[in-house]
Amino acid sequence: MAPKSGAWYYSNMSVQNIIPAFGLYGEQGQFPDVIHSETFSVRAPIHDWRILPHRHSQMSQLFMVEQGWIDAIVDGDRHTVRKTGFLYVPEHCVHEFTFEPGSEGRVFSFPVSIVRTMSPATDQILTALSDPFVGPISKPLERVTRLLRDTMEDASLFRAQQVVGLAHSVLANLAETRLAERASDQKTKHARLFALDGLISKHMADGWTASDFANALSMSTGHLSRLCRAATGLGATAYIEQHQMQEACRLLAFTQLPVSEIGYRLGFVDPSYFSKRFRVARGQTPTDYRALFTN
Repeated sequence: MAPKSGAWYYSNMSVQNIIPAFGLYGEQGQFPDVIHSETFSVRAPIHDWRILPHRHSQMSQLFMVEQGWIDAIVDGDRHTVRKTGFLYVPEHCVHEFTFEPGSEGRVFSFPVSIVRTMSPATDQILTALSDPFVGPISKPLERVTRLLRDTMEDASLFRAQQVVGLAHSVLANLAETRLAERASDQKTKHARLFALDGLISKHMADGWTASDFANALSMSTGHLSRLCRAATGLGATAYIEQHQMQEACRLLAFTQLPVSEIGYRLGFVDPSYFSKRFRVARGQTPTDYRALFTN
């Protein structure tokens, strides 16, 4: 997570020891529908057009701007999305928004179960949808999201099935847009690695080794390492640590937890060893990294 504009968003953060995780922003209840769609005006004005840092552990979101702009920070990277532009945010990413007052647009929220069950499933689609990105709203994307919105407002017998199919069409359109923009040498993650990502998030504090994750996925540690290396150039142990350090960056930037507590939460029994591994991964100590967001 690159600290590109940390002082700006940390200065607006209240003292906290967790990163809020919601279904929909500000809500802890059950997800209300197959997918969810609402306009900016439903939530943003209530919060004075400022959505504070938070994340969704089981949901990806698509923000489509019709009028005005959004200034968004997603895992430390800043994106300004203007009229006729979109922002896609996958699950787990910490994000916050400042809207131009009076901005108009729509947010589509897709449960991870919808994203992961696209059929026929391809590793390329899942890889394309695993990172946040922005882009212009194309005519095909505009048409399919409008049809999705209209179908969601319908009361037909097979409404849910139609909504799922159209949601997959929206996601496939986004994936195609993303793939067209990515470098031609971008590696594709095997679908099994997305299951690994979920397990890493679930067992972050449990101190699981590569062998533990391999057993949970019913494969050998060697096979897991081969999948990780083919997709990222990292073995399984390094791949798992990469996820731990990304979470460490989020906790250092968005909370005021002591460094030792962050290490414990990520499965490191020895705080000094956590600091050592963080320095190897990021080229600076956890304290120095946090200072980028507070000074």
